[in-house]
Amino acid sequence: MAARYNVQLSPEIFQRQRYLAGSDDRRLAELTEALADPAIRAVFAARGGYGTMRLLHRLKNQRPAKPVIGFSDITALHQWQQRDGFVSIHGPVLTQLASLGKPTSERLFSLLESRSPAEPLHGTVSFVQGSARGRLIGGNLSVFTELLGTPFVPNLDSAVLLLEDVGERPYRLDRLWTHLELAGVFGRISGIVLGSFTHCEERGESYTSQDVLRELAVATGLPCSAGFPIGHGDVNEPVPLGVQVHLDATSNRLTFLESAVLEQ
Repeated sequence: MAARYNVQLSPEIFQRQRYLAGSDDRRLAELTEALADPAIRAVFAARGGYGTMRLLHRLKNQRPAKPVIGFSDITALHQWQQRDGFVSIHGPVLTQLASLGKPTSERLFSLLESRSPAEPLHGTVSFVQGSARGRLIGGNLSVFTELLGTPFVPNLDSAVLLLEDVGERPYRLDRLWTHLELAGVFGRISGIVLGSFTHCEERGESYTSQDVLRELAVATGLPCSAGFPIGHGDVNEPVPLGVQVHLDATSNRLTFLESAVLEQ
């Protein structure tokens, strides 16, 4: 399958500036050129980390009418795309893709090539039974929460919110979740999909991050299913954001109702 793709890399892709992959100007130019070039059909993030949020205020006049693929820090770009009604792919970055196995890569390229909706995904546990239907938005819990109050949050009304994270201890998960509650997010969305919450345990404690997330989810009263193979875990299945989905939180099934490559 790889032989069917022509990969274009910026010659400055390995630049560094402190904790960033080069200066904001360089990264912005690279991204805007890729988004504007009609020969480039999709933009893959090489890795996550931090720095995408620093570009958002300078992207406001861009039209992101092609999918961006990535997760974690790339959540900022996903919300920017969903705000303007476009579809993007929450999925592996390039540095992760080779280690995830053939089924995950096949699912990713199928999303980019097929006019059919993605195959359903299944979680492992129901926190709040019920069902919900709406546009799938979200991504990394920390990044999504930090965007609240900015112009880069998509329309939340009746949306299904996907959340995942890594390295956030239970008290921080509680704080981030409470921020969403105080900002009115749970009064607007229709359901919650929880992916992997990796390395989030408090050593030496009897409670787990799942215990905390379950209690917080139950308090919202919204249909919520957890344990989806999405995010920083050993499996990171790609999913299209911005498409209509149906969440059956009783059977822990997420069904995609639209193609990821509808005309954007």
